[in-house]
Amino acid sequence: MNYKIILLLLFFLNSCINNTVYNINEPIKKKTKFSNSGFTLIYEENLYLDKIINKKMNERDLIIFQKNLKRGTAVKILNPINNKSLIAQVGKNSIYPNFNNSVVSKRIALDLELNSDEPFIIIEEIIHNSAFIAKKTKTFDEEKKVANKAPVDEITINDLNNTNKKKKITKKIKFNYSIKIADFYFIESAIMMKKKIIDESSVKNIDIQELSKNKFRVILGPYLDLKSLQKEYNKLNKFNFENIEIIKNV
Repeated sequence: MNYKIILLLLFFLNSCINNTVYNINEPIKKKTKFSNSGFTLIYEENLYLDKIINKKMNERDLIIFQKNLKRGTAVKILNPINNKSLIAQVGKNSIYPNFNNSVVSKRIALDLELNSDEPFIIIEEIIHNSAFIAKKTKTFDEEKKVANKAPVDEITINDLNNTNKKKKITKKIKFNYSIKIADFYFIESAIMMKKKIIDESSVKNIDIQELSKNKFRVILGPYLDLKSLQKEYNKLNKFNFENIEIIKNV
């Protein structure tokens, strides 16, 4: 037998084995949990009629429209102003203004006691097994059957102890937000991103924050009113960033 042919066959087999080992030892990428902070839209029928959003929503459902997540995904929604939270599901794919990070039902807004003039929320994806999803879906369906019998407008709170009623004092919190573009491992990357935004848009109020030795944040602001915040945010649409966040400044 020709020894050259044997050597070629051995080389070929060895290459295949090495490639197989390499593929097996490749690191497995873990799914990153989605989270986003920003201003939501509280669903009203006129939003659909005026074509601001393109899908209807039942005001009693624990449903949220969110562009980055698939339908049926379970999410935790937090109102950071009062620390109230609940679990909801992502509904149908919907078109809504880019400035908003979601659309929530009226029930969610009431349960979280959202301020309609400043409906700031934090959305966090819940990653769990299929059994949990099935159980949660069943709960949503059962709640929907009961909840749909009572409109939102009929929700009342009965005070059973008028004699000991305490006056609730609401502390007014000043409007103060920034726009988080992204966090980077290297300062050079953050500087490049800052330069790109300045060169390709009219945004000027941009800064780099050193959060740690290996974490640098490109951020815009602060903004002290909703109009200026929304105006600057909309200037970023041309960049097609995947997950811009709005951060409330303490």
